[in-house]
Amino acid sequence: MLIDCHNHVGADLLFYLHGDFPYAQQLVAMIQEGGALGVTHWVVFPFVSYAAMDTTRFRAGEAGFGSGGLEKVPYAFENRRLLEECHKLFPEEGRKTLPFVMVDPLRETAAQAVELHRLREQYRFHGIKIQSTIIQADIKRLAHEGQVFLELAREWDVPFLIHSSVAESDLWAQASDILDLAEANPDVRFCLAHSCRYDKECLDRVNALPNTWFDCSAHCIHCVGAVDDLPYIAPRSRRFDSDYSRPERVIADIAEAYPTKFMWGSDSPFYSYAAEINHQVVKLISTYEKEVTALKASPPEVVTRIASTNTLAYLKLHDESILS
Repeated sequence: MLIDCHNHVGADLLFYLHGDFPYAQQLVAMIQEGGALGVTHWVVFPFVSYAAMDTTRFRAGEAGFGSGGLEKVPYAFENRRLLEECHKLFPEEGRKTLPFVMVDPLRETAAQAVELHRLREQYRFHGIKIQSTIIQADIKRLAHEGQVFLELAREWDVPFLIHSSVAESDLWAQASDILDLAEANPDVRFCLAHSCRYDKECLDRVNALPNTWFDCSAHCIHCVGAVDDLPYIAPRSRRFDSDYSRPERVIADIAEAYPTKFMWGSDSPFYSYAAEINHQVVKLISTYEKEVTALKASPPEVVTRIASTNTLAYLKLHDESILS
């Protein structure tokens, strides 16, 4: 069994209209590509922008709220669309998926909770995903307006998977804030995405807390960022020590340092990113094959641990027979 714990399925209208890449991924194509590489199961969730945002501002690359939306409730359409794709349109492929729902921890949270209860009556899902940077929702609001999602995670015994950052310019998804939330809610499980951008202090906190894990989503382009000292990676003074010119070496080193807390995920299709920023094209390009190759360079027992054993401990599935 090889579980890819971080994948987006659907479409992102903000990325598409603003001219950014990637902006879509279809379930069957993802499973065909990943399956050919040896992946057997996928944690999946929607893309990040949602139809209740002000879509009239998407062409300008702006995140707006309160008017101009196609829907009323954040992620109501996107979550239902994902679960219908997995369970109704393509049930054979959907059996290989472990869907998560997306939430906005700041806006219309009570209405979101009502929609999630309705979905829970119809479909299985196994966790809650938050990407608060693009939607400009401070992750600390999860303890306030978003408290209802913490309550649902407890009631349903499902974990959070949260986009994390260490960049000073990111006001919404600081890894340290997510860890503070996890420490304040010891009965809820949390995964911090993107290896906490290789910030050793944060990784050590993940290791110390009993209810936290991290994933290595978009690993190869994060290694490029480390080599080039790009601002989305922890500075060298705080960075986990490894040879970032060799993504497979970094996986091996992190797996050794954090044997029970490290989960493998590709972040498909966001293992690549391309956009025009300040009149310059920025391209960080990897492939699904490169992500899997970096994983499989480790011994089989390590691969099993970080792509199955740890992930199952984090998911805490009520019925693991759904994986067979």
